[in-house]
Amino acid sequence: MPQPGASWLSYRASIPLSNHTLTRLADLIRTQRAERRSRWRKLDPARQALLVLAHLRNGDTYTRLAAGFSVGTTTAWRYVQESVELLAILADGVQAAAARAAWLAYAILDGTLIPIDRLADERPYYSGKHKQHGVNVQLLADPVGRLVWASPALPGAVHDMSAARTVGLIDALTSAGGTIRTPFKRHRHRPGLSRSQRDVNRAHARIRAIGERAVATLKSWKVLTKLRCCPHRATAIVQAILVLQLIEEGRYSG
Repeated sequence: MPQPGASWLSYRASIPLSNHTLTRLADLIRTQRAERRSRWRKLDPARQALLVLAHLRNGDTYTRLAAGFSVGTTTAWRYVQESVELLAILADGVQAAAARAAWLAYAILDGTLIPIDRLADERPYYSGKHKQHGVNVQLLADPVGRLVWASPALPGAVHDMSAARTVGLIDALTSAGGTIRTPFKRHRHRPGLSRSQRDVNRAHARIRAIGERAVATLKSWKVLTKLRCCPHRATAIVQAILVLQLIEEGRYSG
């Protein structure tokens, strides 16, 4: 923060998104304002959309947003929360995600940890695998690694397969006629893996590497570098980003 009486330095920054995404978000905000008969706002829908994208994509803090858009910090926070909630309700539920996956040659299921910095109870959010606190999000990717769906966020201590079961994804995929394939695991008290099992694992690893592209796509939204909010807000943020990413790629049909 600058010292009292000091001025802010400013510069122009770009957001690596298309005008289509900005326009679509602005239209959603404009429609919501009309439905709610909102009073006059400091920023018009297009400027609010730009502020929200600067926060989600570039990770700009509320303090920076407030200075850059000439609004109060509380106003910047409120604009972001409104838009995140508006977008999150447009995300597919687990049944719709399974139906979408059923049209693919195959879907890749992978989990990722999104770091957090606020802890009501540290233990459930600590991931022994990643050695840090965070929330577990399960992702579905298509055969070329594009993001298809992101699950509600669970505490980081939850194992990936347990998380997929908890959010109902395993049941939804199998009910849609799919099968879940996992690599063979070696156990201390069992014989080593056979050659054919090792071949299967190598093939599985190649496919999973494609799914890592979806993880990278999700985490290209810099706000997810480390969530600086209540962990219970993680689900809405992730699902809002999912909708925006599908809009950006021209794959959102809502």
